[in-house]
Amino acid sequence: MAIQRHVYLGMPAVVASDAMRRVLDNAQRVARASVAVLITGETGSGKEIVARAIHQMSLRCSKPWVDINCGALPELLMESELFGHEKGAFSGAESAKAGLFELAHTGTLFLDEVGELDPRMQVKLLRILDGVPYYRLGGQKKTTVDVRIVAATNQDLERAVANGRFRSDLFHRLNEYQIQVPPLRERVDDIIPLAEYFLRQHSEQGHFAAAAECALTQYTWPGNIRELRNAVVNAVIAARSYEIGVDDLPAHVRTRAPRPAGTGDLRLEGVEREAILGALAITDGHHQRAADLLGISRRTLTRKLRTYRGENATEPAYSVQ
Repeated sequence: MAIQRHVYLGMPAVVASDAMRRVLDNAQRVARASVAVLITGETGSGKEIVARAIHQMSLRCSKPWVDINCGALPELLMESELFGHEKGAFSGAESAKAGLFELAHTGTLFLDEVGELDPRMQVKLLRILDGVPYYRLGGQKKTTVDVRIVAATNQDLERAVANGRFRSDLFHRLNEYQIQVPPLRERVDDIIPLAEYFLRQHSEQGHFAAAAECALTQYTWPGNIRELRNAVVNAVIAARSYEIGVDDLPAHVRTRAPRPAGTGDLRLEGVEREAILGALAITDGHHQRAADLLGISRRTLTRKLRTYRGENATEPAYSVQ
């Protein structure tokens, strides 16, 4: 099994599976085309690596790369971050500030968790993507930018469009080309190379016992690569020798039953629930730490929990903030 190692804008990628090779091949093909790209996939599956690869392999590779998590800021701050503001535009705006669109001019702007944008911001984003000049907050002079958009989401945006939560026109504008990143459970060949990469970051002489490798490949990894990284770190700390045995792995990994046939067909909602509740269990119910572990905003985590509690009254009512 040949293992490919890449570094995209400073972010390492370890690839052994055919599935991820196809993803990177797609990224290379679309990189030089002047189209917006929508990257879909579960939380922690590697969407940002693909986005960075697209920029690095594009004709804009020498131009700015700018990224923002669309679920990390409230509406007013998000608008200021994207479009900039003039001095005195709002309380605390003591000086003018260029927005991320201006900073990314001639380069690439990566919109992570784009499905979290509120409706008003969706309208403003659509107008800019259609080439309409815009004002900074409090500004009187219009700004025009040349920016390539790469967006990512762990949501089903087509369903969000059908439910009225996401604009159809914006979805189609972002979805000029789509790349789907498969979850780690569908890329079993990547699990051990990734685990060994994370192990080398903490132990030069460490290695996995055969039983530990078996357990790692049988677990379904609802939290994907982030969960694998944390499991390896925990195992390094727990191990009493350079060999990491199955008993050194986190309990939820070593006790999980073998992967059932058809695991790849699990519904996304069930996988997300498992990942979120698992992260809350690991962090003793702390919402912010669980959100950081999963790579999502605390607002997203809280919204998902409300949904789960409504569906099943027996779900743990985690309340640590």
